[in-house]
Amino acid sequence: MQATVKDESPVKKVIHVEVPAETVQEKLDDAYRELQKSARVKGFRPGKAPRSVLEGMYKQDVKADVTQALLSETLPKAISDAGIKMVGSPSIDPQPVERGKPFVYDATVECIPEIPDVEIAGLSLKKNKYVASDAEIDKQIELLRKNMGHLAPLKEERPAKEGDFVIIDYEGAGQSALLKELARTEDFTLELGSGKILKDFDEKLVGMKAGETKEVEVHFPEDYSNAGLSGKDVTFSVTLKEIREQILPEVDDEFVKDLGDYASLAALKDSIRKNLQDGYDKRAEQELEEQIYRALLDRVDFQVPEVLVQSEVESMVEDAERTLSYRNMSFEDINTSREQMGERYAEPALKQVRRYILLDKIIEQEKLELPDEILEESIANMAASLRQPLDSIRTYYEKDPDRLDMLKHTLLQKEAVKKVRSLGTVEEVEPELEDKDGPEPAEAP
Repeated sequence: MQATVKDESPVKKVIHVEVPAETVQEKLDDAYRELQKSARVKGFRPGKAPRSVLEGMYKQDVKADVTQALLSETLPKAISDAGIKMVGSPSIDPQPVERGKPFVYDATVECIPEIPDVEIAGLSLKKNKYVASDAEIDKQIELLRKNMGHLAPLKEERPAKEGDFVIIDYEGAGQSALLKELARTEDFTLELGSGKILKDFDEKLVGMKAGETKEVEVHFPEDYSNAGLSGKDVTFSVTLKEIREQILPEVDDEFVKDLGDYASLAALKDSIRKNLQDGYDKRAEQELEEQIYRALLDRVDFQVPEVLVQSEVESMVEDAERTLSYRNMSFEDINTSREQMGERYAEPALKQVRRYILLDKIIEQEKLELPDEILEESIANMAASLRQPLDSIRTYYEKDPDRLDMLKHTLLQKEAVKKVRSLGTVEEVEPELEDKDGPEPAEAP
């Protein structure tokens, strides 16, 4: 076998392979000998059909089998001999297998680019020092109060105001009645000011009294979640049937007892503070890693195989699809499609793949190996998080070598980030003003 490699780009190669005619003839002869043993041909005893007869009956099938066998034997060796780190599947353009002629084909493969050594030492990093505040804890407690509150009819007669919960019937009026999205809805509970339908809709119900009916005109923005209403001017006929107010519990030790295993209000606040601080600490670490990636990628430039980017895009789209399905929703429900989501994720996917390739380069460059204790610690943490026996989590990975290798590789990439961080300096700083909102609120305990 002879193989030559032509570079189309740093991440795409064309391998030209030529298999000698003698090898091709041997493969054809072997294929017909094996076929002769098993072929059942009318007029001949088993194993006695002449090759000429077999060729007349099975020639194309034999050629296809021999072609596949030659590709399977020669292409992996050609890729290995050339030192190519292939990703994805090759695109192959083989010539027909013919007796007495060499077998020739071109295989186009995408590959990991060759990257020069990356200078990983000496990064000057800044870590935001987020601290959970008393005001944030009070806000979380207020959310808990609302979750534990109940609705009660107004004791006095008055118009509806923001913050009230109103029971309404509504439907499209005039031309809007033709919209299927505005079929009559009865006994709908709406918190005025929440924007559950539209903020403008809420505002126009403020001041209505129980038993009153009015027409409300609103404009739905182009990016409204319901595609049937986006960009439309709509008239609703609304009947306000009842106004209710939310009765919230007092924040005291009795309130705390209803939440679970908390001895006092102080214990609840401590738990909330810890949840918030854990979220802040995680965010600070993520921001620090982002700095490391940006700084290292500024030091080295390389192309990325398109097949890896497309694979990452597909993975992101599938994750989004699963998240929506948990809520009994689809892409159509948020006025988008798989194709549009793919376009949205193209840039994040490219960044993610660049990071993977960079980390793998650092692992190779620094000859990093995964300590056994890191793997064991990770499995133990998963068992604790999932509340599963340690042995069952360990067995889950050990019975599937590919799954275990993937876990090890992920952990090794984290070790690469730690290595870079250890060779730089990290200064704790106060968050800039726009960052002080912090992470998303922690889940209430």
